[in-house]
Amino acid sequence: MSTEEAPVLIVGGGLVGLSTAMFLAQHGIGSTVAERLRGTSALPRAAHFHMRTLELFRSVGIEEQVQRQSEREFTPEGAIVALESLAGKQIAAFISNLNEGVEALSPCRRLFITQPGLEPILRASAERAGAKVLDGQELVGVAQDGDGVTATVRDVDTGEERRLRARYLVGADGPHSRTRELLGIPIDGRGIFSNSLTIYFRADVARLMAGRNLSVMYIINPTLSGFIRLDKESRSGFLAVNTVGDPTKPEAGNAAADTSERRVLELVRAAIGAPDIPIQIDGVARWRAVSDVARRYQDGRVFIAGDAAHVMPPNGGFGGNTGIHDAHNLAWKLALVLKRAAGEELLSSYEEERRPVGKFTVEQAYTRYVTRTAPHLGAKDFEPQAADLDIELGYLYRSRAIVSEDARDAVHEDPHQSLGRPGSRAPHLWLERDGKRISTLDLLGTSFVLLAGPRGEAWRAAAREAAESFPGLDLDAYVVGTDLRDSAARFAPAYGVSASGAVLVRPDGFVAWRSKEDSAHPAESLRRALARLLSRTP
Repeated sequence: MSTEEAPVLIVGGGLVGLSTAMFLAQHGIGSTVAERLRGTSALPRAAHFHMRTLELFRSVGIEEQVQRQSEREFTPEGAIVALESLAGKQIAAFISNLNEGVEALSPCRRLFITQPGLEPILRASAERAGAKVLDGQELVGVAQDGDGVTATVRDVDTGEERRLRARYLVGADGPHSRTRELLGIPIDGRGIFSNSLTIYFRADVARLMAGRNLSVMYIINPTLSGFIRLDKESRSGFLAVNTVGDPTKPEAGNAAADTSERRVLELVRAAIGAPDIPIQIDGVARWRAVSDVARRYQDGRVFIAGDAAHVMPPNGGFGGNTGIHDAHNLAWKLALVLKRAAGEELLSSYEEERRPVGKFTVEQAYTRYVTRTAPHLGAKDFEPQAADLDIELGYLYRSRAIVSEDARDAVHEDPHQSLGRPGSRAPHLWLERDGKRISTLDLLGTSFVLLAGPRGEAWRAAAREAAESFPGLDLDAYVVGTDLRDSAARFAPAYGVSASGAVLVRPDGFVAWRSKEDSAHPAESLRRALARLLSRTP
């Protein structure tokens, strides 16, 4: 067999694998993606994408394209509620408006888009920048050595095998990850608490939805418990069924036991609640409701991300988002190591940062499953529900790639209160540059960025001097008040510094270090911080 080479090999060409390729390309790193399937799934699997994910799409220039596709498919905003059925009464309201209060925290808005609508956008973005996607290739073997990873993949149609060689491999191959299996990485969790079912259907329910802008509708009635999502015209959608019949009976958790046409029609009719509306079934997918986290995210030169690393119930829409955030966290670190701007030890911070977030998010999805879909379980083993904003924007990192200011071990906090604390996402503020309004987040994405207060001119020269000690490192510096107009004087309080202080933000938009006041030796202070963050000796 001949051997094909790339800097990074990605196993899995779904949302997370394609996002990994796209984010690597943003940093000038090529990759090869091996995907077992050929083409995009025809089933319109819809996913709820959060502000942080849209911020990442914004950073690579595809936010507007994603928004346009979302608007073709779904009505924006909307509420998340519980109903007896689409024709029945409302039982509870969980979120009154999908984007209520987001303007204060982000330039982006939450949205829904189908995976068949999003994946081609991600793939095109990655391929334009040089990524190569191989369809119909399944992983059958992985071998590591001191210089890289050799993967053996097999054509699913012909059985022909080929070798793919890379410095690093990322397994983004889903909950039944072959990468994870080959590495022997165990998973921890509660086991299966529902054998669930998703039914894709067509039914004109527009008259039932008139005057109601609902994004997700939990359905709870004597026939089933689950949730439903409709397209923009309310003429098609999908129904996820978690339990059937009497929820207190053991057999209720096996919603996928009977997938005959008669049974799935019965379930959709019960969810709609209007027996006179014709229904056509387009597809059925079985899945298991679990809350699992891999015991480790790295094995030598191989990393796992997305559902390969953590699997959670769909309640809250956290799964795909968390996986894309995994990809973003890992991509810039791989890029800096491959460019020799950082030491390999930096890669250990991927697991240090993302595994606690994965575990926290899995627990929050389980909490929402129990409280919204399965209160009958009487479960006591779930965490108190955290605010959605804490999960989307308020997760915190503690690792060798963060210069922490305290010994707190919190995994999340209210993003309104982060105030530029190292380990938190850099706060969004509207500023002005060259007469145009930009977000602070628009300054981030491909390099380290130093943001200094209006009396922090010395930090600009310090950044240039410190960067010279780290060949290959890109470090941009801005003085807010000089390079960027801050008419409301919000920068210093929002980032927790004085007018002469500064913050250092990583390429992924997380604050890595800050100096609340000016420094007697600003270049040396920055140099020491960068040496730690990059696992390098200047």
